[in-house]
Amino acid sequence: MKATRSNMLGAGMSNNKVKYSRLAADDDGYIDLQFKKSPPKVPYKAIALAIFLFLVGSLLIIFGALFLAGTIKVEHPDRTIPVIIIGLLVFLPGFYHLRIAYYAAKGYRGYSYDDIPDFGD
Repeated sequence: MKATRSNMLGAGMSNNKVKYSRLAADDDGYIDLQFKKSPPKVPYKAIALAIFLFLVGSLLIIFGALFLAGTIKVEHPDRTIPVIIIGLLVFLPGFYHLRIAYYAAKGYRGYSYDDIPDFGD
């Protein structure tokens, strides 16, 4: 059976016991605290991972270039191109996230630590 207004009133659940109060005329329903920004949480683990990726990628690019140039002798010079490609794929995300972390630390407009993934920490 669906509760209707007449059923509720008949069952002794009248709405005249509810106390209402008027809102102030200048109150718009917002408080200042909800607009305050909390201090940024620095994702240290993500920045450490970005530093690691940046360094490993840099080393792979440097060694790949040295292998390709012949400065470091290798048996199969055609296998040096994948070292450079893997180095670039590892270097780019590390550089990107380090750049965001640097700009966020310096306080540049449009950059914050929220742009760096924190991997669920």
